[in-house]
Amino acid sequence: MKTIANILTALVALIHFGILILEMFFWNHEVGRKIFNMTPEFSQASAVLAANQGLYNGFLAVGLIWGLISGKSEIKLFFLACIVVAGIFGGLTAKTSIIFTQALPAFIALVFVFLAERTANK
Repeated sequence: MKTIANILTALVALIHFGILILEMFFWNHEVGRKIFNMTPEFSQASAVLAANQGLYNGFLAVGLIWGLISGKSEIKLFFLACIVVAGIFGGLTAKTSIIFTQALPAFIALVFVFLAERTANK
């Protein structure tokens, strides 16, 4: 169970490193405009905001890596919960698909980390 929890947590970290790359480096590029369905004018105007969002996604990914390296479930649970909340908020306010691309994977990993911790403490 712990191995599955760690693999899922690592996958969520990879998703957020990927988001960092997209938002910080490819937002105002053909790739980013295609992925996020934006016009060149919109991507240009919002590039600084997107870079800021990307940086925050990077912090979330680093937090998950920290939890994996330290082996501390509470760190993984904290950062996964942050991603779930941010994903739900983003899904409700920005784009519905964020619930499925960010919140859902983090929620699944959170459940597995929680279950792994509970079974380890019995």
